[in-house]
Amino acid sequence: MAAELSAHHRRLAQQKREAITTAAAALFLERGYDGTSLARIAEAAEVSKSTLFKQFPTKAALFEAIVTESWKRDDADAVDQPQSGDLRAGLTAVGHRYAELIGRPTMAALFRIVIAELPRFPELGQMQFQLGKLPYFTSVQRYLEAEHEAGNADVPDAESAANQFLGMIANYVLWPRMLLTDWNPTADEVDTAVDEAVRTMLARYARD
Repeated sequence: MAAELSAHHRRLAQQKREAITTAAAALFLERGYDGTSLARIAEAAEVSKSTLFKQFPTKAALFEAIVTESWKRDDADAVDQPQSGDLRAGLTAVGHRYAELIGRPTMAALFRIVIAELPRFPELGQMQFQLGKLPYFTSVQRYLEAEHEAGNADVPDAESAANQFLGMIANYVLWPRMLLTDWNPTADEVDTAVDEAVRTMLARYARD
């Protein structure tokens, strides 16, 4: 019985946490980071202020949680980077995973918040980069380094190559959404963009 109650309480706590981060993201986008109080977030999330402060004592801690959750993959059990040995398969897996992440509506909203508030709150940009983009970028860079060391690819500058690959995908999936409210490519169109990025990388870096 005690174990069942404990599991039930954990589920409730997680549900409240999700309600808080969802409400906060919507309010940050609507009212701005500075114009949104924790009390207003608690009201929108339909939780008590004490519940919110227990999980997020500061607005910065709450924004940090939003960034972390936004970059979390749904397939939590998947490995961070493919094993070396098949450059085409590895890049395809990495590319589709990245397209899924940055194609989420929450990701576009997060970038809009950061861009709008960056002049007054540069620390938001640091959070987005350090907690979100950088860890993913680093995993791709390490994968390309592993393929290079295994002799499957000729990638003398894995940092530059990772930038090229992720940039090709983001330029189709994410960045148009920052300016075009009706930009919503189909799954097939996203797959094509990823496949074309993979083919470009193979043409440049694959060993004969």
